[in-house]
Amino acid sequence: MLPTLDIQYVKGVGPTRAALLQKELQVSTVGDLVRLVPYKYIDRTIVHRISDLVEDMPYVQLKGQIVDIEEEGMGRKMRLKAMFTDGTGYVELVWFNGIRIIKKNLRMDKTYLILGKPSVFNHRYSITHPEMDDADAPLVMERRMQAHYHTTEAMKRAFLSSRWMGETIQQVLAQLSPTDITDPLPEYIRQRFGLLDLHKALVTLHQPPSAADVSEATRRMKFEELFFLQLDIIRQGLSRKVSTRGLPCPCIGEQFNTFYFSHLPFPLTGAQKRVIHEIHGDMKSGLQMNRLLQGDVGSGKTLVALFTCLIAIDNGYQAVLMAPTEILAEQHLATIRQFLEGMPGIRIELLTGNVKGKARRTILADTAAGKVHILVGTHALIEPKVQFRNLGLAIVDEQHRFGVKQRAALWEKNSTAPPHILVMTATPIPRTLAMTVYGDLDVSIIDELPPGRKPIQTVHYRQNDRQRLIAGLRYQLQLGRQVYVVFPLIQESESLDLKNLEEGFVHLSEAFPEYRVGKVHGKMLPADKEAAMAEFASGRTQILVSTTVIEVGVNVPNASVMVIENAERFGLAQLHQLRGRVGRGAEQSYCILITRNELSTTTLRRIQTMVESTDGFVIAEEDMRNRGPGDFEGTAQSGMPFNLRIANLTKDGDLMALCREAARNVLEHDPEETLPQHQEMWKHLRHIKKFQKDYTGIS
Repeated sequence: MLPTLDIQYVKGVGPTRAALLQKELQVSTVGDLVRLVPYKYIDRTIVHRISDLVEDMPYVQLKGQIVDIEEEGMGRKMRLKAMFTDGTGYVELVWFNGIRIIKKNLRMDKTYLILGKPSVFNHRYSITHPEMDDADAPLVMERRMQAHYHTTEAMKRAFLSSRWMGETIQQVLAQLSPTDITDPLPEYIRQRFGLLDLHKALVTLHQPPSAADVSEATRRMKFEELFFLQLDIIRQGLSRKVSTRGLPCPCIGEQFNTFYFSHLPFPLTGAQKRVIHEIHGDMKSGLQMNRLLQGDVGSGKTLVALFTCLIAIDNGYQAVLMAPTEILAEQHLATIRQFLEGMPGIRIELLTGNVKGKARRTILADTAAGKVHILVGTHALIEPKVQFRNLGLAIVDEQHRFGVKQRAALWEKNSTAPPHILVMTATPIPRTLAMTVYGDLDVSIIDELPPGRKPIQTVHYRQNDRQRLIAGLRYQLQLGRQVYVVFPLIQESESLDLKNLEEGFVHLSEAFPEYRVGKVHGKMLPADKEAAMAEFASGRTQILVSTTVIEVGVNVPNASVMVIENAERFGLAQLHQLRGRVGRGAEQSYCILITRNELSTTTLRRIQTMVESTDGFVIAEEDMRNRGPGDFEGTAQSGMPFNLRIANLTKDGDLMALCREAARNVLEHDPEETLPQHQEMWKHLRHIKKFQKDYTGIS
């Protein structure tokens, strides 16, 4: 372990600064301090000439003398200016804060090394608040790469600058010997993966001789961070599998077999059969199931969910299916009722915020009495008033839309043992992210389309292709098909986006007077929105102009065209979700991405990814590279056991895989956490987990 000395006892820190460092950077000890990783380095071996400066240069280092000092302005507008020269030209140095102390220390008989970002003002280069050092001081002469540290506004107001951070860290490192720092990574792991020891890695990070040395030290620190993340996730998963007793569901009984042999409207795909087999294996094991079911929109997840419910019912348990929106909950209810039509003995009910009065009281009473077998709903399902006689299965759809605390509430709905958990998502999760966000869940993937489905053809049109678009839509409408037209609705430009939607509605109504055009957006009254969707689902409306509220909306097999306006403003994952609204029937379906005429190289690559691939996992990986992990990385959503300071889930996937392998190997050989060579490792894991709220046990 690194030294646990309180940071306040470091020279120059004290209680006030220590409290600020704790609040702003979560730095409490000397160990925390030296683990702060610089966000960039500046090569101090390079000294520029003033005559070589050009606009938009990054930080530059100059060597010269001050030839003039003056103050300008009054009160809060006062500033200190100094004229600096190296003999090839002049640069104006400017200070707005700390003027009295700076002026007192400036000397014209000294040679300075200054560092700062030059800007042009009144045809002259100036540098605001430069870093200044005596060019002849021994430490300055030895300096190579200078580390820069993140600081917050509160720290800057208290004069805790990046430079102050660097000097404080250097002071601490000078007092720490290799024997003071116990490495939490066992030596055999360091040797196997070619990693620096911790002391050398820290010294190199803060005092790198060259840029090449930074890379090796950074890899060591990233490995450590990802290793302990994976160690904790896998450990939690193994612990849950061993210790969390599950409700036994060994029976494949009457309801399952009746539905499978007499009411199944079409054959299951091989992928669906495989997944159902995996799920039943979990449910009959005597341990709690925690399984993630991934599959693109339209791949048949709802049917798998129904079979899972029937397994629970055949074993005497109730099932619940929680969806993020009322529209999606109602769609699940309608789909399941349609599947089970003609099968007696199974009661399915809906519980959302719209179910009120006597109807709600009846559903709550009958659910508590065990008369309701499958309860479908929204987050209303987790309210304390919702009680079950014997809940055996909880299915959560599009679970990343729920907070982990909401999902945890489902665990408490059975007093004897937690229900089996099946998490469903149509959002393909990149491999590197799934290893972290869902590291302790068993994963099933439906990777086949149902029989008769054809891959959706995606094409890219620009604004000047409008005539081609109208002609293509008319052809599809004449074939009896229906069309979605989706407009973006971004909060920052909401009024403008709604105006564009209204104009699009008018334009399409004029272009297709012989067809009915509907519209739906989130600002409409719920009843009006549902009526517009119902009109489209029934076929009475042929064109639906919408915002992304239809992303998880009604299932309309006859809709064969998805037009996405301003497609460059959507993320790839969202484009893929929208595309999945079509292709539900046997006819060929199309997704048309409309963009500006001129696109950047990055945007064009994103659009081309959509055109070239219908594989949700390929698209998810590309989306993560473009936008980062996004919401999945947030602890509140994903349940990550602790935050990452240096590693990046987007960019460090290969390293993550190595760390996962190393963590699995440790747990395989030391499941009881007793081997001597691992004691510092387990101690470090307990230390870093102390500061995080841990939800990794919750699916």
